[in-house]
Amino acid sequence: MNTLTKSTTNIIPEIPKQGMPVSIITGFLGSGKTTLLNQILQNKQDLKVAVLVNEFGDINIDSQLLVTVDQDMVELSNGCICCTINDGLVDAVYRVLEREERIDYLVIETTGVADPLPIILTFLGTELRDLTNLDSIITVVDAETFNEEHFESEAALQQITYGDIILLNKTDLVNPEKLQEVENFIRDVKSGARILHTQYGQVALPLILDVGLTPKDEYINDNLEDTHEHHHHEHHEHHDHEHHDHEHHDHEHHHHDHHSHHLENDGFVSISFQADRPFDVHKFENFLTEEMPQDVFRAKGILWFSDSDLRHIFQLSGPRYNLNADEWQTSPKNQVVFIGRKLDKTEIYTKLNNCLL
Repeated sequence: MNTLTKSTTNIIPEIPKQGMPVSIITGFLGSGKTTLLNQILQNKQDLKVAVLVNEFGDINIDSQLLVTVDQDMVELSNGCICCTINDGLVDAVYRVLEREERIDYLVIETTGVADPLPIILTFLGTELRDLTNLDSIITVVDAETFNEEHFESEAALQQITYGDIILLNKTDLVNPEKLQEVENFIRDVKSGARILHTQYGQVALPLILDVGLTPKDEYINDNLEDTHEHHHHEHHEHHDHEHHDHEHHDHEHHHHDHHSHHLENDGFVSISFQADRPFDVHKFENFLTEEMPQDVFRAKGILWFSDSDLRHIFQLSGPRYNLNADEWQTSPKNQVVFIGRKLDKTEIYTKLNNCLL
């Protein structure tokens, strides 16, 4: 257990010999990553867990849904950290390491379109290797919506390929035959992975934390030469990116090309919508059922309806969506994010504006 060491000038956290343990939660859009993270935070007992929530979009919805009372424990990182590597992720990890309070564990929730490999290599191929201990890659799979078409997505396939633990989630929504079919597919992609069946991300923490399942030596040996060449190439391109990025502040993810091609290959885009006026609930429901673009894979948001004093947490994954109400923690406003392929921002904005009062 970490202890605080006092000096005459400051208080420095004592880094464990093995480094701060790190788990990465990944998984395709809507698989249940934030639900799993909430389970960890609710059951962590005396562990001091720091959290990095990564969102693919301009609005951090997931961070607003975390149950932790230690709000300052949530470090936010916009964009896709596997693409905006390495600075944003490394800086965020350093902010956790430099805290005066004891940190027992770091959990990172990636976006649903993240490729885990560059994130893994950030921990194993930079100075973070000496300060942290990459413990496991936990991949959440939605047993109900899972199908091989997911793997038209390069990122979705990579998430299983590099998963040490595969949580086959939402098992209550499928029959045994579908469950076996999904499990067989996963074993074909990643033999030897630890597969656990879960509902609502409920899993005993000793099965997923402090398990030491990430084969660090394999990554280091297999990727040392490739990583060196990649970073050498990246160094020259990154210089151009910085000048380009100062000219464009419209968050169109031009910089992804310099680090990982999976978003370009998969065709994913994120559209964020905010408004300080409430939705008419009937118009919004009509939008969901009749006007939603077919290429939306995932949507989530905090919604404000004119006929209710409660905030509504909106989750859509594939054809399924739900709304759960609770008390507002902030002033009411609408915040919603859509993730999909080749979406028309103007079309979605127009339809949503038509739902406002």
